[in-house]
Amino acid sequence: MTQFWPNVNQNISVNDLILCVRRLPARLDAKQAAKVLGLQPHDVPVLVQAKHLVPLGKPLDNSTKYFAAIAVEQHAADAEWLDTATRIIAKHWAKKNARGTAPTQMDDAA
Repeated sequence: MTQFWPNVNQNISVNDLILCVRRLPARLDAKQAAKVLGLQPHDVPVLVQAKHLVPLGKPLDNSTKYFAAIAVEQHAADAEWLDTATRIIAKHWAKKNARGTAPTQMDDAA
């Protein structure tokens, strides 16, 4: 990989470099949007499904989602939006973890 900045630590991934640019690109993919918002990439689809984070255009369910950088930056600066996003994500994972699975024979033996 070509080194863009001579003093950049080699341990920084390409996705982490999004936080080092002076001006964000106009469109961000889900990983980049997650990085700017301080979220995990797997949390972005949860927010999209809840219509709390709106992708550009009308992408199909299985297509790559892009987000307007200006909207993502505004969300990152809005404590109320971040609070709601955190609640949506927590509720999603609590619901998903509550489903659980049936105990297996190994669980019964323990």
